[in-house]
Amino acid sequence: MTTIRPFRAEDLFETNLINLDHLTENYNVSFYFTYLASWPELFTAAVSSDNTMMAYVMGKVEGKGTLWHGHVTAITVAPIYRRLGLAASLMHSLEEISEKFHDTYFVDLFVRTTNAVAINMYKKLGYTIYRRVIGYYSKSDDAYDMRRACARDPKGLSVIPMTRPVYPHEINFD
Repeated sequence: MTTIRPFRAEDLFETNLINLDHLTENYNVSFYFTYLASWPELFTAAVSSDNTMMAYVMGKVEGKGTLWHGHVTAITVAPIYRRLGLAASLMHSLEEISEKFHDTYFVDLFVRTTNAVAINMYKKLGYTIYRRVIGYYSKSDDAYDMRRACARDPKGLSVIPMTRPVYPHEINFD
């Protein structure tokens, strides 16, 4: 049995099983605490019946005007709990809160262009590749900025793909 619940500060002591994955971005403790303090409703954990950390999603809201959106900063599932639908459940939770509580135009995330499994999952969840970001993770590792429109953008204007790749310094939500 899995419980989806708000992430708690003490959960940081239980994330090693998840964060040691080579595809998971790791941050310093103050970064996690900033998210927990600023956007607690967008920081969610999936735990097993014995309270083992299985997965988490960490997000925020940002932007101005029609660029107001929910952003998935990190989502990761422990390797032994993959293929159970946990990532989809956590994504749905973040999307719902972004849309209903924050009235966002879209939800976005960045994913390595080499992570085909994640890209396919996001596409199944309704995300489109909005743009390629050259050198987002490193000089040799690009990212896709993937987006899914929310109800506030019924025509999907926020997810119409860009025609050219961008560099990280060109990403601006003001």
